[in-house]
Parts: sequence; structure tokens; C-alpha cells
Amino acid sequence: MELQKPRGTRDFLPEEMIKRRYIENKLRKVATHWGYGEIKTPTFEHIELFTLKSGEGILGEIYNFKDKGDREIALRPELTAPVVRMYVEELQRSPKPLKFFYFDNCFRYERPQKGRFREFFQFGVEIIGSARPESDAEVIALAVEMLKSAGVSGDLHVGNLGIVRALLKDIGPEHQGKIMRLVDKKDDLGLEKFLDEINAPDDMRGKLFRLIGLHGENAVHEARELVGDIDAISQFKALLDLLDVYGLEYQVDLGIARGLDYYTGMVFEIYCEGLGAQNQVCGGGSYRLAALFGGEDTPSTGYGIGFDRIMEICEVNPQQPKRIVVVSFEDTRKEAIIIANKLREHVSTYIDVMGRKFKDQISYANTIGASHVVIVGKNELDAGKVALKDMKTGEQVLVTVEEAVERVKS
Repeated sequence: MELQKPRGTRDFLPEEMIKRRYIENKLRKVATHWGYGEIKTPTFEHIELFTLKSGEGILGEIYNFKDKGDREIALRPELTAPVVRMYVEELQRSPKPLKFFYFDNCFRYERPQKGRFREFFQFGVEIIGSARPESDAEVIALAVEMLKSAGVSGDLHVGNLGIVRALLKDIGPEHQGKIMRLVDKKDDLGLEKFLDEINAPDDMRGKLFRLIGLHGENAVHEARELVGDIDAISQFKALLDLLDVYGLEYQVDLGIARGLDYYTGMVFEIYCEGLGAQNQVCGGGSYRLAALFGGEDTPSTGYGIGFDRIMEICEVNPQQPKRIVVVSFEDTRKEAIIIANKLREHVSTYIDVMGRKFKDQISYANTIGASHVVIVGKNELDAGKVALKDMKTGEQVLVTVEEAVERVKS
């Protein structure tokens, strides 16, 4: 029986992992420089954490099981809910704002396709404790800067759900949620049908379709004409002014809904070419989840970057780590191990563990692209030295181990 990896999962070989770690570290560096601290939450949580946030409908999309204590457990399908749970459980009395970033794997049971996997990786950021436009603007600017550090530029679309919700204030919360999900899917026909079902007023219906179709420079002015001079408009205008200060290029798009009930105000998405239909690489917004999880009502803003999608489109060719091979003989293997350990303090070092003959050890060094080989022979050891061979030029010199380190490092 030949065992294979489960559908929707991947193996990452060393060459691919070099690229992934390179980009991951780029993102980490930006987040750290902006004053965010790294956190990590459990791979699995109680299933209620996700059904409370997203409803029972999410059960068909997640990996869930009963543990030996008969508790319903789920592999995390996303990371925002675990972060807010952690905040409520451990950090509510901490000085605000709290600024976090995280990088981890998530799991969703869905049909695998280009850019979508059942195990996928997400890099995310959260600010907890601020409802001001400055917080929203910083989060958006940070997302753009992170993508830029990975060599990725995309189209930034910014909206505000507070404006849309103001128009729907006379409709029940359960209907609002359905409307937002239809708006998020750009399903105009489905939206029209649902508005018919709930007997939505014609005036509200007309304004809704005009509002979610607003894009570009005059969108805020036109939105104000549709819903009046409400606080959400003022907040949104203040946010856009700050995005201009950050020097960001963006498009106002009041048709962004994110499809989740817990978003309350600003929402944004970033799209990139080269990914087919699944072209969104980053999305987020302002939300309130803490009260739902038993904490005090707390404003938060965050986003998630689809790391796998970034890896599909970023053109990265990080420098391969320099590696050397210590070559020995039957009577010098123990001394070679000691020398290899010294070299490993400075450079990636291989030593034969297959009992190969001298010629085959040299051949292996060629195969793995070693820059040098360090030959540990009896005569060299008697002289207190090793033979250092440059695999590119073929030049071979007799040097001390310390001299070998300096030559290899240069």
C-alpha cells in the first residue's frame, strides 16, 4: 500500500522552504519594526469559538471531532477568533492598544483549487482597543508595506460597512447578515430576490444598489447624499485623509462587505493579478468580537494575508546558503567529526554518514552544490592543517581550520 498526503495538503521541500522562510521573515521584520509583537494560539479550539462568530453554517467547512473527553474540538479555520479569545482570557486589563502579529497554518474542508488548500497559511495582524481612524489607517498601511516587502503590489479597495448598515437600520439583524453576504458575493440577482422576499421598501432598495455600486473619488460625497451626514461618513472621510498622508494609492469601494457579521466599520481588500478568480491576497477591517466571547465590548482592527497566494506570485530568488562538505578517510573519521563541528559554527557543513569512499564523497559534494570541500587526511592532520578545495575553480590549498573558515566565509 502506497501512502499519499491527504487531499488539499502539500509537502514543502528544502528549496521551497528557503523561499517561504525568506518571505515569512520579510513580513515578520516589517511587523516588528511597526511595533507589533508575535503571538501564537493553539492549533485546535473548542468548536463554539467558531460557531459563535460565524454561525452553525461553518460546520460544513471545518475539520471538527470529539476528543477522548467527548468535547467538540475544531482545527482552527482562521486566526482572528483565537486571538480575540486569548485577549478576553488573558489580556483584557492590559494597557491599550495591543498590537499583535501571527503566522500559522489553518484548516478548512473545501474543494481544493488554485490558490486554495485544505491546510493553508495565514499571516495576520490585529490592533485591539482603538476605534479611531488612526488605527484603521495604520493597519491598512502596514498591510501594503508587508506586501511591498515581499515584492508584491496590488489594488487596494477600501469601504465602510457602517455606511451600508445605516441604510439597513430598519431591517432585522438576521436579514442584514444575509444582505451583507449577498453583497460580498456580488450576487445582484440573489440580492434582488431576497429583498423581494422580505418586502424591502423600494426607496431603500434603490439606495442600496446605488450605494454598493459607488467607486472612486466622488463615492463619499454621493454616499452622503444617500444616507445623510452620519458619523460613519465622517469616520470614513478621516480615514481616507490619513491614507493620503501615508501616500497610499487606493480605490473607494462601498461594495466590499467581507460577508461576516462581526465587521462594524472600515473594511479593505487587496487584489493581485496572476491568481485567476482567487485574486484577493489580503483582507480585513474593524470589528467587535470580544463581547461575543464573554469579554467587554472592545473595538479591534485587523487583517489576514493569504501567504500561499503571495508565494504564487512573488518573484523571489533568495541566495542559497553556502554549504561545504568535510571529506575524510577510514582512519580520520573521528577527527573529521570534530573539525565539522567547528565549521558548523560558521557555515552549513555536511559530513559523510554513508561510509562512502573518498571519490564518492567528492561526487556527493558536487551533487549538492557545495562551494568547498575540506579534506581531512592523515598527512594534513599531522601538519595541523586541512586541504581546502574550491569546487568551482578546482584550486586546493593547505590551511588551518581557522583559515578555512575565513576563506569559506569570504
